[in-house]
Formats: sequence, structure tokens, C-alpha cells
Amino acid sequence: MPDALPGLFLGQSDAAQPENLLFNRANRHGVVAGATGTGKTVTLQIMAQGFSDAGVPVFCADVKGDLSGISQVGAPNEKLIARAAEMGLTLTPRAAPTVFWDLYGQKGHPIRTTVSEIGPVLMARMLNLNEVQEGVLTVVFHVADKEGLLLLDLDDLRSLLVYVGENAERIGREVGNVAPASIAAIQRALLQVEQQGGDAFFGEPVLKLEDMIRVGLDGRGQVNVLDSTRLMNSPRLYAAFLLWLLSELFEQLPEVGDPEKPRLVFFFDEAHLLFNDAPRALLEKVEQVVRLIRSKGVGVYFVTQNPADIPDSVLAQLGNRIQHALRAYTPSEQKGLRAASQSFRANAAFDTAEAIQALGVGEALVSVLDEKGAPTIVARTKIRPPASRLGPATDTERAAVMAASPVRGLYEQVLNRESAAEILANRHSAADQAEVQAKAQAEADKAAAAQAKADQKAAEARAKAQAQAEARAAREAARPARRSTRETPVEALTKSVLRTAGSTLTRELMRGLLGGLKRR
Repeated sequence: MPDALPGLFLGQSDAAQPENLLFNRANRHGVVAGATGTGKTVTLQIMAQGFSDAGVPVFCADVKGDLSGISQVGAPNEKLIARAAEMGLTLTPRAAPTVFWDLYGQKGHPIRTTVSEIGPVLMARMLNLNEVQEGVLTVVFHVADKEGLLLLDLDDLRSLLVYVGENAERIGREVGNVAPASIAAIQRALLQVEQQGGDAFFGEPVLKLEDMIRVGLDGRGQVNVLDSTRLMNSPRLYAAFLLWLLSELFEQLPEVGDPEKPRLVFFFDEAHLLFNDAPRALLEKVEQVVRLIRSKGVGVYFVTQNPADIPDSVLAQLGNRIQHALRAYTPSEQKGLRAASQSFRANAAFDTAEAIQALGVGEALVSVLDEKGAPTIVARTKIRPPASRLGPATDTERAAVMAASPVRGLYEQVLNRESAAEILANRHSAADQAEVQAKAQAEADKAAAAQAKADQKAAEARAKAQAQAEARAAREAARPARRSTRETPVEALTKSVLRTAGSTLTRELMRGLLGGLKRR
């Protein structure tokens, strides 16, 4: 029976052979490719539930919303039951232990991280900055580290951008020129991310990886489903988030080598969004993480329409390959088809390129790694039907799953501790208060100086008046006294008596004299 075979049962080949993805080779990564509507999501669903049943936690993004059905018990129709019977598979409807996540906190538990954790490279990618602007953003992060300013959310980053702009001359002498135009461009990009709801991704509490890497008491791994129906409207934010999560897994998980089964399997849906217009530095980081994270026990599976969407340096590290149908109408599509067919180990029974175009819905070309780590010969395979529901969960069902979630209540409440925005605001407040006090002191000093000057002038005026009065008194004292021209009564009587006596005497003398003259 396929169920008893080692590894994850993917389906049955045309040669009636089971195609199994070995668990001890699952950390060698893989790719699931195919055009829209060919069954990639169902393949992702059966792989996620298969790993979960084996006790391996899974993380996957639900781009269209239909992957949420993995949380519900399946109701297979006659066609699915018949396909299972053809494969000798006993199809037991069963839901996977699911935890829903959502960056916006609407259709799942919110996921947050800090601006500092994202770092300047991923933040520049998210903001779509050019090389010069990314350099300025790196300077901003450097200033934050140097001055001990925590960058937790976008408010912190915005406040620090203003601070760097105000101190551009001083900072520029230390780390290079900081152009005001670049600061303004980053601020505009931040505004755009906020308008798209990206500010909900930054803050605390920060996601703990152990809340994703859980195994239940029944031995099944937790299936973490990220609702990305809204997030896909911000493709750069989506790609930056998934790469951040992958980087966190790489940095925090210990080395385990090649375990019997992965510690976590990570499905990166719409993988082309990660690589479109990505700078060389980012591509090198992705290549490094994919190459080294294998030893951490993490398997990474890229889900995309065409393997050509993935750079060759990354594609070469993907050992397990599942290729659904491709349509090739244009020269570029034909080139992608040839590249996809040439990436498989050829099967003499059919032409790989022609088989890819002839695949029906629910069929795929499968090549996985064998016990020796070599790729198996490509086989045309009918993918097994899932045990969980085909189609999305309803809002009521989703709410019930979230209510029973093991992480319920851990991330819903936002924390806002003191960080760069508050520290810089306090600095500005203190500076403003000091400026007000200095201005008030200056006004007081000016008023005191004016009063002192007025008092001095008044004192000088009083001194001058006193000096003038003293000088006048001195002059008056030095001048000789004048007799009065007014006669006192005694003086007038004396003067009258003397005048009368004089007149009488004169008259008598004259009479005597004249009389004598007459007698002669």
C-alpha cells in the first residue's frame, strides 16, 4: 500500500509505481511549478498535510484563499474516491492542525517584527529604493545603533529620518554625504507602504519562531497558513516578509545536519515576486540562505508558474521537483519550457518537453532525490487526492479554528514601549523647553538691564540737580550783601530833624549876613 511506503506519497506514476518524497531528503529543497489552474495548490495542500502527518511543522502562504480548506475535513466526491482506489490508497477525510496568520490581523493572528530586525537591505527592497537611497538608509540604521535608538515601527524610522536630515552635516562628516533629496524619497516610500497597510507588520510583540514550529500531542506538525489574499496587493512587502522569516529561521535554528525528517518545511508561493528586479546583493543573500539552511533541518519549496522564474544559482539547489503543465505560445514561453524539461533526468518512455505540455489537471512530472541523494528518472504522475477539503474554509470555520488556536491572545495586543520616536520627541521637547527658558531668561535680562539703565539715568539726573543746587548756593554765599534802600522810621525822623535844623541854621546865617551887609 502507498501509505506504508517511506516518505510522503505524492501519487502514482504511469508505470503504476508510487512516487514518494523521502523525508530524509526533504530538506534538500524543491520546486512546484505549473501554469495557473493545473493543480499546484492541491499539490501544495497534499504535501503540507503529508508533512504534518509525519510530525513536521509546515509554513505556507495562501495566495488565493483556497488553501484554507486544509483546516477542514475533506468531503471527497466520486471522482476523487475513484482516483484514490486506482492508487490503492485508503482515503480517510481528515483536517490538518492549522494556525492562521495574517500580517494585517484580519484573517489570522497578526505577525509583527521590528524595523531593526528587517534591516536596511530588506527594508530598501520593500521600499523600492535605488542604490543611493539604500546607502542613506544604511546610514540611518548605523546612527540608530550608534546612539542606542530602537527602531521598532515605522514611526521610529520616520522620526530618525527627520533627525538624520536635521543633523546631516555632522553625520555626513562621519559616514558620508546624506542628501536631503534621498531622505525625502525614503519618507515618501514609507508613506506609500503605510497607505498599503504595511505599518501593521512592524511593532511588538515580535513573532516567536517556536510558535510556528509546534508538534501536537497527537504527533502531527502544525500547519501555519499565512493569509496572503490582501498581502499580494503589496508584492514587495510579501516577498520581503517571507525572506525575513526564512532568514530568521536560518539565524536562530541550530545545526542538525541531515535529520531523518525536516524540522520545518517552508513553501514560498509566487516565488517570482522574490526575484523580480531584485538587486544582486539580495539574490546573493537568498542563494546563501537556501544553500545553508538545509543543515538547520529546514526544507524550502518554491511554488511558481515556471522554473525559469527562479535564478539558476537557486534552482540548482532544488533537488525535489514537481512540474505541472506548461503552455508555450510565445518564444519566451517556449524557452522556459525547454529550460523546465532539461532540468529533469530524462525518461526514455516519453519526451519531457512534450509531456509537460500534455499534462492534465492533477497530473505532474515528478523527480525526487533517492536514498543516495541523486534525482530519480522523471515520471509522469497522477497526484493523489487530499484528505482535507478542496476549496476555502468559510469565515465561520476560520473563526472557529482561530478560537481554538494554541497562540490565541499572544499577538493580538500591540505593545508600544519607548523607542526612537519617543526618545527623539523627548529630546525635541527638552530642547524646546530649554529654548523657551533661554528666551524667557534673555527677556528678563533685557528688562533688568533696561531698568538698571533707567535707574542710573534717574540717579544721574538727581545728582546733577543736587550739584546745580549746591553750586548756586555757593555762589549766593560768596556774593557781598547789599544794604536796603528803604528807611526805617528812626532814620526818616533823624533825617527830617537834621534837614530842618540845617535849613534853619542856613537861613539864620544868611539873614545875618545879608543884614550886616545892608547896615553898612
